[in-house]
Amino acid sequence: MIDLTKGIVHKQILKFALPLLVGNIFQQLYNIIDSVIVGNFIGKQALAAVGASFPIIFLLVSLVLGIATGSTIVIAQYFGAKKFENVQKTVDTLIIVLFFASLIISTAGIIFSKQIFILMQLPLELLPDATAYLNIYMLGFIIFFGFQGFSAVLRGIGDSKTPVYFLILATLLNVALDLIFIINLKLGVKGVAYATIISQLIAYIGIIIYVNKHNKYIKLRFFKLKFDKYIFKQSMRIGTPAGIQTSFVALGMMALLSIVNKFGTTVIAGYSIATKVDALATLPAMNFSMALATFTGQNIGANKLYRVKKGLLSTFIMTSIISGTISLIIIFFGRNILSLFSPDLSVINIGNEYLIIVSSFYLIFTTMFVVNGIMRGAGDTLIPMFITLFALWFVRIPMAVFLSKKFAETGIWWSIPIAWTTGLILSFTYYKIGKWKTKSVVKPKIKLDNLH
Repeated sequence: MIDLTKGIVHKQILKFALPLLVGNIFQQLYNIIDSVIVGNFIGKQALAAVGASFPIIFLLVSLVLGIATGSTIVIAQYFGAKKFENVQKTVDTLIIVLFFASLIISTAGIIFSKQIFILMQLPLELLPDATAYLNIYMLGFIIFFGFQGFSAVLRGIGDSKTPVYFLILATLLNVALDLIFIINLKLGVKGVAYATIISQLIAYIGIIIYVNKHNKYIKLRFFKLKFDKYIFKQSMRIGTPAGIQTSFVALGMMALLSIVNKFGTTVIAGYSIATKVDALATLPAMNFSMALATFTGQNIGANKLYRVKKGLLSTFIMTSIISGTISLIIIFFGRNILSLFSPDLSVINIGNEYLIIVSSFYLIFTTMFVVNGIMRGAGDTLIPMFITLFALWFVRIPMAVFLSKKFAETGIWWSIPIAWTTGLILSFTYYKIGKWKTKSVVKPKIKLDNLH
């Protein structure tokens, strides 16, 4: 665990963010490895079917994980204020909420999965594989929510390393099980879903046992959980806007995929593998933003507000260097990376076109996330939610529809950086206004007027 309220600012953020980044890279490797194995051992059609499932999965989990994000901020502020009893209460409340939410969401998802794919205009030849994969995957939601929730708890108290170790374990298990289920047992896309569930279950059991033995601040006691109404309301106040934001982002991904689906299986497959690389490439921005949010939460809780501005500047410098480097790598080597997913040149060409356009604007994406990290850490998630939704639904989707009519799928790719630019302008404007400085759960003892 790291106490982010003392020490050299940039070193503390980097020390916290790097394990977080490694952990999320391994989380993304779940999807990437699945796609690589499916694309090379089953084929283009199965690759497109599996890729079509991820926006739906993202939608179904996003609202709940938003609540987990809210709990992370609440835990960070209580931890910074040394109110450890409230930290444990927040853990108990979060686990209870995630358990019941996973049951409801997975049931609804399985019932309506086929109808959702039809609504997204998925080509009929992809429907059986996509539905089979999604239904099996959703059976493991209770495990997925539990692991992600517990990881969020650990991040709130400054422990970003422990989840990484178990994610690495889960990823290695997933690779082995993928190969067994697909190559040896010939289970097709169903085998991919089974492999994910089993590997995640083993990692979840492992992290519970480890933390209960070695962490002095929190315990996971399934038969002694206590629900705290006040903490739940605080977590909901902070987390619900983030969850709604992520949900509408997921709906936006589905809407965007519906536009992509009109161009056929090859474009769907190319888009699918390109977005896997894109998701991996944008992880540094998102994870440094999460680290900055925890840093901000702890320092506001500890009433060390002067460190928040330093944290913003340090994070911006570090992420700008990283995003610039990633952009250059993708522009020059993107085609080689995509060839790992599929031997089909037409699929690779589509994916490479997407990556060249989108990766050229990673610096804008990064800056937007860093600015939002400060506001989330302070407990202000409502206005950033509205900004994200505006950039998505009033800029990206309309531009994708308009530009796709003139430039086919290339127009869809250009709608993404246009929306990022809009989001950055609005987020930075709100940051400068400074309303976010009054949203803390643990109220500061001095004014925040100098935090511009």
